[in-house]
Amino acid sequence: MARDLRGFIQQLEQRGQLRRISSLVDSDLEIAEISNRLLQAGGPALLFENVKGAKFPVAINLLGTEQRVCWAMNRSKPQELEELGQKLGMLQQPKPPKKISQAVDFGKLLFDVVKAKPGRNFFPPCQEVVIEGDELDLNSIPMIRPYPGDAGKIITLGLVITKDCETGTPNVGVYRLQLQSPTTMTVHWLSVRGGARHLRKAAERGKKLEVAIALGVDPLIILAAATPIPVDLSEWLFAGLYGDSGVSLAKCKTVDLEVPAQSEIVLEGTITPGEELPDGPFGDHMGYYGGVEDSPLVRFHCMTHRKDPIYLTTFSGRPPKEEAMMAIALNRIYTPILRQQVSEIKDFFLPMEALSYKAAIISIDKAYPGQARRAALAFWSALPQFTYTKFVIVVDKDINIRDPRQVVWAITSKVDPVRDVFILPNTPFDSLDFASEKIGLGGRMGIDATTKMPPETDHDWGEPLESDEDTAAMVDRRWAEYGLADINLTDVDPNCFGYEMPPQP
Repeated sequence: MARDLRGFIQQLEQRGQLRRISSLVDSDLEIAEISNRLLQAGGPALLFENVKGAKFPVAINLLGTEQRVCWAMNRSKPQELEELGQKLGMLQQPKPPKKISQAVDFGKLLFDVVKAKPGRNFFPPCQEVVIEGDELDLNSIPMIRPYPGDAGKIITLGLVITKDCETGTPNVGVYRLQLQSPTTMTVHWLSVRGGARHLRKAAERGKKLEVAIALGVDPLIILAAATPIPVDLSEWLFAGLYGDSGVSLAKCKTVDLEVPAQSEIVLEGTITPGEELPDGPFGDHMGYYGGVEDSPLVRFHCMTHRKDPIYLTTFSGRPPKEEAMMAIALNRIYTPILRQQVSEIKDFFLPMEALSYKAAIISIDKAYPGQARRAALAFWSALPQFTYTKFVIVVDKDINIRDPRQVVWAITSKVDPVRDVFILPNTPFDSLDFASEKIGLGGRMGIDATTKMPPETDHDWGEPLESDEDTAAMVDRRWAEYGLADINLTDVDPNCFGYEMPPQP
């Protein structure tokens, strides 16, 4: 099966995870409203085949469940993502093998890197149709407007490709773009991102920055581009490691950049340093409308696409959204890498309800006083994406960090707020987070919810309550005899504990 968007759509359809919508729909608000209801219910991916005023169909919610994200990464189940994380961890901090088996494993990894190198396609499908000059009209792309307060139509899942004008090193990022005119868009990126750094370098040398936007690519490449893991690899090689084979690249028609050859649509243009327009407001992942910011203006002069292209899109907002599902899956990849960076961390979890990065729960095998605080500080500096994590809760290794009942119990039974809560003021902050007093600058909180030991406390800790081992074993043996064999104790409905909201009057 082809490694492209069409191949993934075909895979989802074969597995009963895609619905084709033939009814006429509007890309303004309606598509997002339909998709949002399916996202909330864990429903299938959608392909809208009859979009008002558009020649192209629109695909959305392709990555709306953790299972579909796994399929996109050529894995059958979430647990396999941790194996991928272990592979990437070995590349991050390779160690000399001490055994023959370790040497063999490292040799296999190096072979995987060779296989992951990108290839070249001189007759790429993405250039079957070429549109330049006065014929170019970005309105032909069925961009969506998700929320009524949004400033305009947007591109959300495009790969924004730029190049360092000094070193020639490319950067591939996923940034939001707002339609400004039939030939221009603004790009919204943080100042720390690769594209922003490339623009600053171009400005220093008095040059324009060349830009290519690849739309409708293999979702696996999107996942690779959205994973800011500090491995000294290009995003193309990274995507090849994710997919176990190299990405096929093609040279653009009018700019000196390369794009995935199987892209559905490619836009080519330039940014003149200092040329900006207001961008926003837009509904964002925090669950609110963001502000209006002056953002770089991209002037496009060429569009190429496949015959009968498919436009892939998504939108942000309060979870669950596609970006949250992607984060849950990528959490499993981070775990082995994080363990290698911070040895005391046994497991960690980024709850979707905390926007998949605002709060982290980590467990440690506590061996000395103060270790929980050290682990929290190490976590914040381990990977770039944890810079904006506001809350870190540290628990003992016997706590199931994915069970909110156990985490809340640990906080309430093991934390003295005076002793165990510490705050770091005036740290870099997400500019989209309105909770801070100053935009872009805020605090972080660490909570030590581990069992305390001297000198953290000067009194003995209580003995934990546990069942009698012999009685527990006897009840296991007699469970069916009690007439309770039909009750599955591993699949308990959380609503039975009062988590479900009561009916409103």
